[in-house]
Amino acid sequence: MSRRLAILSLLCAWLCASGAMLDLAQVFAWGRMFAGYARSESLAAAAKETFDPGKPCEICRAVSKARDAAAKHAPAPLTAGADKMVMIFERAAPTVILEAVSSWPKAEGAVAPSRPGEVPVPPPRAELA
Repeated sequence: MSRRLAILSLLCAWLCASGAMLDLAQVFAWGRMFAGYARSESLAAAAKETFDPGKPCEICRAVSKARDAAAKHAPAPLTAGADKMVMIFERAAPTVILEAVSSWPKAEGAVAPSRPGEVPVPPPRAELA
């Protein structure tokens, strides 16, 4: 339960910080307007009335005011020094590869020593009494 609450709280905080709450409010307003118009008109006419910019509802006007206020208080774009860009390039130190010196002794022989006698076939078994 607490994990779901944490995820829901994080989602709500992200929506508020990114400004998506205004988008959700606008979608809610359009849905409410469309449902209201669809009761008395056809679906095409209801959609046309819903998205008519000359007939905003109270929620649409509130969302518009909130967006204008957010745009007014937004930080100004950075323009100082935009006409000149200074790029710095620093060369990396050259890579030098030396020949590897082997400190391992060379192998005397690649073949393992062989067994001096023959292996008895079949192997001897202990008798059960």
